Amino acid sequence: MKGKLLIFSAPSGSGKTTIVRHLLSEFPTLEFSISACSRTKRDKEVDGRDYYFISPEEFKEKISQNLFIEWEEVYPGSYYGTLKSELERIWKKGNHVIFDVDVKGGSNLKNIFKRDALSVFIMPPSIQVLRQRLEKRGSETPETIAKRIGKAEEEMKFAPNFDVIIINENLEQTFREAENTVLSFIT
Repeated sequence: MKGKLLIFSAPSGSGKTTIVRHLLSEFPTLEFSISACSRTKRDKEVDGRDYYFISPEEFKEKISQNLFIEWEEVYPGSYYGTLKSELERIWKKGNHVIFDVDVKGGSNLKNIFKRDALSVFIMPPSIQVLRQRLEKRGSETPETIAKRIGKAEEEMKFAPNFDVIIINENLEQTFREAENTVLSFIT
C-alpha cells in the first residue's frame, strides 16, 4: 500500500518542527521521513533518528545509483536528501509520510508526488515576530539572525506555490488548523 505524503516547509523560527512533532503525537498513522545528510553528526543527534549521516562520497554514490527521491547540495559539499528506501519503509507499515523540509525540498517533493502529496507552508505572522522568536532562542548571533531573516524573506516568496498556508500566530490555534488540514487529506 502506498500512503500519502504531507510536506511541511517554513522559514527557520516559524514553528514548523514543533507543529510536525505535535502532528506525529496526534496521528498514529503518520511517520516522520528521516532525511539523509552529508554533514557530521552534532551533539545529541542520533543516526537513524535525526538524520541518516553519510559521507559526501557515499552520498554522491547513492545519487549516481538513483537511490534518492530528491536531493540538494545546500552548501558546497553539503548534501541533503530523501532516500527512496525511507518512503518504502514507512509505506510498508501502512503509514503516511510527513516531511519537515526546506522550501526547495518541499517544492521538489510536491512536483514529484503531485496529488498524492499535500504541501503546507507555515508562515510567521511577520518578519518582526520571526526576528523576536530567533532572538528568544538565545542560540543565534546577530549575524546568524540577520542571515536567517534574509533567507526567510526569500523563502516566504515561495508560499503561494504551496497547497495550504498556515500563519503561526497562536500555537494552539495553529495546532488545530494543522490537525484539520491533515485529517481532511488522509481520510
